[in-house]
Amino acid sequence: MEKDVSIGLLGLGVVGSGVIKIVEDHQEELQHQLGRGVKVEKVLVRDIEKARQIEIDHRLLTTNCEDVLANPDIDVVVEVMGGVENARKYILEALQAKKHVVTANKDLIALHGPELEETARQNGCDLFYEASVGGGIPLLRGLSDGLVSDRIQQVMGIVNGTTNYILTKMAKEGQSYEDALQKAQELGFAEADPTADVEGLDAARKMVILARLSFFTNVELEDVEVEGISKLSLTDIEYGKKLDLTMKLIGFANRHNNQIEVSVQPTFLSKSHPLASVNDEYNAVYVNGEAVGETMFYGPGAGSLPTATAVMSDVVEAIKNMLLGVNGKKFVKPRFEKELTPSDKRFSQFYLRLHVKDEIGAFASISDLFNRLDISFERILQTPSEKGFAEIIVVTHKTSLENFQNAMKKLDELQVIDTVESYFRVEGDA
Repeated sequence: MEKDVSIGLLGLGVVGSGVIKIVEDHQEELQHQLGRGVKVEKVLVRDIEKARQIEIDHRLLTTNCEDVLANPDIDVVVEVMGGVENARKYILEALQAKKHVVTANKDLIALHGPELEETARQNGCDLFYEASVGGGIPLLRGLSDGLVSDRIQQVMGIVNGTTNYILTKMAKEGQSYEDALQKAQELGFAEADPTADVEGLDAARKMVILARLSFFTNVELEDVEVEGISKLSLTDIEYGKKLDLTMKLIGFANRHNNQIEVSVQPTFLSKSHPLASVNDEYNAVYVNGEAVGETMFYGPGAGSLPTATAVMSDVVEAIKNMLLGVNGKKFVKPRFEKELTPSDKRFSQFYLRLHVKDEIGAFASISDLFNRLDISFERILQTPSEKGFAEIIVVTHKTSLENFQNAMKKLDELQVIDTVESYFRVEGDA
């Protein structure tokens, strides 16, 4: 048996503990795959004496990052500490010391991925981050390896388990947003401060990574249009059910004629859409390729062992590359200049809920406004009049975002409109 490969961990939280467990419990499988064992040499922690969910030899723990980064016995550094600035600093130091790096840090890769990849390439090192999107779903490798010969046209999906759990509880059990969020926090699906999840920021960072891999373009976080779920109403979810629509927080990355759109927004899906049946904390990403057609990746988007499985798949890949002498050879530079799709070239259907004065000709004036902008209605619901006002819900046929935005502006000019209560994108056959 050849000499064991040593890894160093930066962080020993939920994911780091899962990595330790997989290394210990799956040693026979790792030895069979690699022809040698894998061992944890050192683990950087904040507090050595802290109580932990796993048993670990305290001699492996250190509070000095140099015990990992400058350790000549460590071949692969695994960053699972989270945060951005310290993680970036440590990873750059590890790469400059010719150590291969595996990270689960989506925030870091979204913000500094191109810089880190260039540093890795210059030093002949691997930098892998499969666990940064989709937890245990083999999504990034599916895009970069499995679909490498295809031209990806669209990536859309549920990439945040917290918001999907909340929306499932609202839709299936009629819970309010506040009650569903509280339950998610009690179960550990949502942080004490859930802002990054519920306002769509977590999903936006993941969509940056997916768009870069899919379209060979340097997409940045500021290119992503982001809207969260904190203002969603049960009223709209219930109307959606009547229209056979399901509400999800969807990340979109679309390419057409080398123009790209990347966004995160609450979206009504037709119940026949593959993503509509993805519930609770699960993630799923729907990929449309020019040659392969439609594929979907589904599985647990977070959790200790699922995410650690993705981390360890990267560790194994880096070790295999070491044995073959091909580390740092996999990086693909951006191919296309970034060009964002203008609003007049972005098409979808839209759901719209209005409060209108209950008077003769009210709906006719609304319909006339939309007709003048070449927007037609596919579905219409109207509630009984209450206190002189009626509620009208429409789903448009496919139209450009520009036309729909113009319609929203002009609705304010109609005297029959009391309030525009809400509007959402609609995908699938509504």
